Amino acid sequence: MRDVKVVASSGDLMIAEAFRQIDPDVVAAYPITPQTIIVERFAKFVADGLVHTEYVQVESEHSAMSATIGASAAGARAATATASQGLAFMWEELHVASGMRLPIVMANANRALSAPINIHGDHSDAMGSRDTGWIMLFAENAQEAYDNTILAFKIAEHPEVRLPVMSCLDGFVTSHALERCEINDDQDVKDFVGPNKPQNALLDTDNPVSHGMFANLGNVYMEVKYAERLAMENSLPIIKNIGDEWEQVCGRPFAPINTFGLEDAEKVVVIIGSAAGNFRAKARELRAQGEKVGVIGVRLFRPFPYQELAEALSKAKAVAVLDRADSFGSREAPLCLEVKSALYDAENRPLVRNYVYGLGGADVTMELCQKVFEDLDDLMNNKKPAREVSYVGGRSKE
Repeated sequence: MRDVKVVASSGDLMIAEAFRQIDPDVVAAYPITPQTIIVERFAKFVADGLVHTEYVQVESEHSAMSATIGASAAGARAATATASQGLAFMWEELHVASGMRLPIVMANANRALSAPINIHGDHSDAMGSRDTGWIMLFAENAQEAYDNTILAFKIAEHPEVRLPVMSCLDGFVTSHALERCEINDDQDVKDFVGPNKPQNALLDTDNPVSHGMFANLGNVYMEVKYAERLAMENSLPIIKNIGDEWEQVCGRPFAPINTFGLEDAEKVVVIIGSAAGNFRAKARELRAQGEKVGVIGVRLFRPFPYQELAEALSKAKAVAVLDRADSFGSREAPLCLEVKSALYDAENRPLVRNYVYGLGGADVTMELCQKVFEDLDDLMNNKKPAREVSYVGGRSKE
């Protein structure tokens, strides 16, 4: 491993650095808060001649994904970035990208969806796209945002995967806040990711192919979707192997879930993103007082690591699942649904309570964390909540 540069940086800037080091052939993007810094900084890299990327400033996020799809289908290494309403505007094209098995990488600075208008972070945008066929990585901090983005290119382009990958980070909390970060040597990153080896490229005129053909017969369409499902399912061991390879380069471990205190924890919080650190801090405090508590931070959401999660919770008696998005009309919010599915076949299923928190950037305080752990005591004593989903924090709370 060559020299590592230690910097004070934000998640957005770290993703821009990852893009610079990888030097995609094409980046097509449209600015939207809190993602704008990513493409602003990368556009400067282009202007300064630090990369060879063709940077395309399009007129909308729908066009950004359309241009990225076209570039990837042609055989280029292609990337983009967005957030919130921008991701929602890409909805149609997200399915096109995955259905065509294009290895696109997209950074998404998670932000609340309107209405009402809100520019702060929650996971409503990404959770709205969770069934579009994209592999989804979530960062807890700026360092993970950098690592996840580097991993994303290698994962997406693996010949047995060939699926688009979304690298998510919490809006403002992770995208803008400065942290101590490590930037690996440019050549180490380039060697790790390797050269782009396109498959079925439209510009490979010696081997002509068609993309996105009309498949009106249901059985043909189902075959394509089945292949997409298998690729997603089979990507999990590949993702873990690539994460292990990256650890050998940088010394920073990658796992689908990050665990704390799970060796003996009876009360466990499962959460995605930046607030995992808040709950880990509270868990350390409670463990110092003799309480058996733990925290699981989910880093890989698609494909969901069901087996890893079930094994991690095998000793737990009560589990709080913290969702930063809701699924209106569903019994529980998105992460909780996955956790309960993972536990369905477990011999000793813990009791599970679901919380929705932090919507629109609502504060995640130590008092909130304390309340959740205290509620798990009630749950263990058979004091079940009145509602399937509890809203905590902000003005809407129980």
